[in-house]
Amino acid sequence: MYVRVSFDTKPDLLLHLMTKEWQLELPKLLISVHGGLQNFELQPKLKQVFGKGLIKAAMTTGAWIFTGGVNTGVIRHVGDALKDHASKSRGKICTIGIAPWGIVENQEDLIGRDVVRPYQTMSNPMSKLTVLNSMHSHFILADNGTTGKYGAEVKLRRQLEKHISLQKINTRIGQGVPVVALIVEGGPNVISIVLEYLRDTPPVPVVVCDGSGRASDILAFGHKYSEEGGLINESLRDQLLVTIQKTFTYTRTQAQHLFIILMECMKKKELITVFRMGSEGHQDIDLAILTALLKGANASAPDQLSLALAWNRVDIARSQIFIYGQQWPVGSLEQAMLDALVLDRVDFVKLLIENGVSMHRFLTISRLEELYNTRHGPSNTLYHLVRDVKKGNLPPDYRISLIDIGLVIEYLMGGAYRCNYTRKRFRTLYHNLFGPKRPKALKLLGMEDDIPLRRGRKTTKKREEEVDIDLDDPEINHFPFPFHELMVWAVLMKRQKMALFFWQHGEEAMAKALVACKLCKAMAHEASENDMVDDISQELNHNSRDFGQLAVELLDQSYKQDEQLAMKLLTYELKNWSNATCLQLAVAAKHRDFIAHTCSQMLLTDMWMGRLRMRKNSGLKVILGILLPPSILSLEFKNKDDMPYMSQAQEIHLQEKEAEEPEKPTKEKEEEDMELTAMLGRNNGESSRKKDEEEVQSKHRLIPLGRKIYEFYNAPIVKFWFYTLAYIGYLMLFNYIVLVKMERWPSTQEWIVISYIFTLGIEKMREILMSEPGKLLQKVKVWLQEYWNVTDLIAILLFSVGMILRLQDQPFRSDGRVIYCVNIIYWYIRLLDIFGVNKYLGPYVMMIGKMMIDMMYFVIIMLVVLMSFGVARQAILFPNEEPSWKLAKNIFYMPYWMIYGEVFADQIDPPCGQNETREDGKIIQLPPCKTGAWIVPAIMACYLLVANILLVNLLIAVFNNTFFEVKSISNQVWKFQRYQLIMTFHERPVLPPPLIIFSHMTMIFQHLCCRWRKHESDPDERDYGLKLFITDDELKKVHDFEEQCIEEYFREKDDRFNSSNDERIRVTSERVENMSMRLEEVNEREHSMKASLQTVDIRLAQLEDLIGRMATALERLTGLERAESNKIRSRTSSDCTDAAYIVRQSSFNSQEGNTFKLQESIDPAEHPLYSV
Repeated sequence: MYVRVSFDTKPDLLLHLMTKEWQLELPKLLISVHGGLQNFELQPKLKQVFGKGLIKAAMTTGAWIFTGGVNTGVIRHVGDALKDHASKSRGKICTIGIAPWGIVENQEDLIGRDVVRPYQTMSNPMSKLTVLNSMHSHFILADNGTTGKYGAEVKLRRQLEKHISLQKINTRIGQGVPVVALIVEGGPNVISIVLEYLRDTPPVPVVVCDGSGRASDILAFGHKYSEEGGLINESLRDQLLVTIQKTFTYTRTQAQHLFIILMECMKKKELITVFRMGSEGHQDIDLAILTALLKGANASAPDQLSLALAWNRVDIARSQIFIYGQQWPVGSLEQAMLDALVLDRVDFVKLLIENGVSMHRFLTISRLEELYNTRHGPSNTLYHLVRDVKKGNLPPDYRISLIDIGLVIEYLMGGAYRCNYTRKRFRTLYHNLFGPKRPKALKLLGMEDDIPLRRGRKTTKKREEEVDIDLDDPEINHFPFPFHELMVWAVLMKRQKMALFFWQHGEEAMAKALVACKLCKAMAHEASENDMVDDISQELNHNSRDFGQLAVELLDQSYKQDEQLAMKLLTYELKNWSNATCLQLAVAAKHRDFIAHTCSQMLLTDMWMGRLRMRKNSGLKVILGILLPPSILSLEFKNKDDMPYMSQAQEIHLQEKEAEEPEKPTKEKEEEDMELTAMLGRNNGESSRKKDEEEVQSKHRLIPLGRKIYEFYNAPIVKFWFYTLAYIGYLMLFNYIVLVKMERWPSTQEWIVISYIFTLGIEKMREILMSEPGKLLQKVKVWLQEYWNVTDLIAILLFSVGMILRLQDQPFRSDGRVIYCVNIIYWYIRLLDIFGVNKYLGPYVMMIGKMMIDMMYFVIIMLVVLMSFGVARQAILFPNEEPSWKLAKNIFYMPYWMIYGEVFADQIDPPCGQNETREDGKIIQLPPCKTGAWIVPAIMACYLLVANILLVNLLIAVFNNTFFEVKSISNQVWKFQRYQLIMTFHERPVLPPPLIIFSHMTMIFQHLCCRWRKHESDPDERDYGLKLFITDDELKKVHDFEEQCIEEYFREKDDRFNSSNDERIRVTSERVENMSMRLEEVNEREHSMKASLQTVDIRLAQLEDLIGRMATALERLTGLERAESNKIRSRTSSDCTDAAYIVRQSSFNSQEGNTFKLQESIDPAEHPLYSV
């Protein structure tokens, strides 16, 4: 996109154009690139580091990049970096080129309003104009009427940068958009631009790229050697002046003027950051840019942290902000934590926790509610879920309350799950804290009435009173397990990385993973039901699988370390998650892999057997024990010490706790004996085996007879066979009463069947009343979610109608008998549920259910084909029918049976028309032919082709696909179904119908006695769930074990990741890349050394030539000296001859003394002849 504007256009109009018309988001950082306009070359490594760092700075911070826009100089290098980035198909960077209109080549191609124009980006070497760089995303072309001159854009660019810096990064962070100038190479005017940035208000930090040439190198040199106040020593001053003269071909006066500007810049050298490739301080240019901004902002630590948050650069925060000696105002880190959570900055949350932010102190009710109402972050379906649970439209400014969130969680978790946000204590606290603001929140869906905390509770006067809450308690507004609340928040807000981070922290990781798995799966289902985009449902399903995989892997890790503690993890009561267990949460999430795990199956097997110690032929032994009770004494039983991880009902737990307190010394002794046996090792195998047998026998003897009988009949396997035998007997009696003649009054066999159905109906009512939900309506809804419960209800009601009609006179008695006959069909089909316990039959039952669903869709298609043929056939063959319901039957009757091969051959094309004479001479009178009767065989052939061949084979193919689909997971399916079966028979009374009435009477009697014994203090604290009740010390031990398993799990996961092929290839590629860069450096150094050596060779050759010339000159000088010396000798000899003559003349007239003086007066040095 581009726009041509006047050079004096107001910056607010330009920003409005960019944000509203061009749909650009305000930047969190503005990088203004300046440098040389003439083409220049960068070192290959420096160019690579520059491009990579600039792109990284822009990508990670959401920055805008301002350049000159044309395809020359430093802008060309920026374009090359953008080109490399675009080739890797990553996010687009907003790069805005601000160029003068007068220097743009091919201007005529850009003229037009709201048009798309092709633009030729190939430059013309003969032209003085330049083309625009094609890698920029937007252009602003400033026009001041000149042609071929720069400068029209300078003022416009600075005003626009200034205006953008006044904008706020976002509503949560009050910081303005920071601006930084990046200098690469450049001419003398770049130094003036740097001074203008430094003198601005507020000053703009500058990053100088050392080694890029010209102005950048001069600025880097001045920054390195200047002192505070812009002072530099004389020797360096002269050197710098000479460098300026040589670099820019300046005169001495011009260089001094530019030097003064440079020193003015150095007065604010703290705002200048020099990037030197390979230095320890800045390995990447993006770090230099962001560090310069932090230094230039001169802001407090919280403001700097806000900037780092806005840029999403945790490395900057860790290295530049969280340093030793940094002062942090009270509450500033907590505000930063809130911003990090809202902006979905997982790394910052981790960094803040590492630096001492306490999540327990941070997370309050108001802050958590603010997090749920944030509009930042990824899109989510929470608003739609709140609207669904409130069953109405919400106003646009509706503020979601935590009570709404509690209802959403309960809606998604399903069943009897109860969120802490909807419990009486929290609602009372919430009302006291925020009541005047939200008076309607507590009345939502009947929330003004108390919902009991556990199953089977009734509202008493004591529970109707207000919960006593001390509002002055400083901890009342905080959450005991903040990571639980934050993980659920992250899951509901569809912030998967944040949810995974919070999953790793805090207690009960396995439970959190299962809850997150269920929530994501339920949200995916809701998204698909609400016809949302398929990507949302697929993403949520993917998140659900991630959490489910974490739960399975954590269970596997804990099982490897300690089997018994792993089983305790599955069965101990989770008070923070609706008092459920991990097994219950896994079943609620339909997590087959979790239930099919070896640890879960071992636990289920022990639960199935109860206290019975049996391995082979367990079914036969149980049936024998039921039919011959004395055989119970021959069975082996387990002590509680053999299964410390076994979950149980609370009532049994309390009984055993009271009964086993006196036996503690005996248990301790047994444990010591077991430890001693373990210490003996394998060498004493025979003796240890005998001792084990003796221990078993001693334990067997320790269990009283009454306890044996109690444990036998309360084992789920015994109940299952007891109920199965009773059910088979009931079916046999039912067969008898429908096969024989029905008398006026019911026989004994019929009364037994009636009593069975009647007591079964009472048992179904007991299941509803003792289920987990608090309200009766919710109990019924949860109970009806089970398929077999619905069919049981229909069958019981149908049998009741048949029984009432059977007791009447004729003809109603016959109608009742027919209903009996129809009703027994269902009770035979009910046997399929019993088959579910079998490893081989169970998956086939599931296949039948899935195939029935597939067949329903097929029937709809078949109905269309059948109707098309049936209506046409009936209308052609019977044109004169009177209106009646029999027509509807005739449409379907014959076409339907044709599907199964009954084609009614004699009626396909019956004879008609003229009378026929048979062989015996009789004349047969034929009916007249119907008009168009010949069409019926033709359309019947088409119908049978489509129905019998195409559709039936299509149904077989669908069944085949379903079979193989279930077959591949048959083992998991059977293991998953086992849990439901075991829980069902664990919660059922001992006696089957119709004897179950005695169990019901016993339960009522016990309940009344319990209320009388406790004087109605709080009888509602009973929990009928199958859970492991442990002390606080044991709970702490379990939590420590779970945390240890998580640490070990992530350690092994990191090891696997580091040893994986992909990671090893990545590390190897990085090493190869580093080695290639080092080799490039070596090659560059080699080239530079070669160039230096070549220079040295040239200079040596020059020196040799000079030396040769000097030698020649010396030789010439030597020749001249010799000639001169010869002349001197000749002159000296002539002088000596004259002197000797004079001496001889004077010797005749002088004495000896005068001769001696004459000889002394002659100096040998002046006359070489004398020295020879």
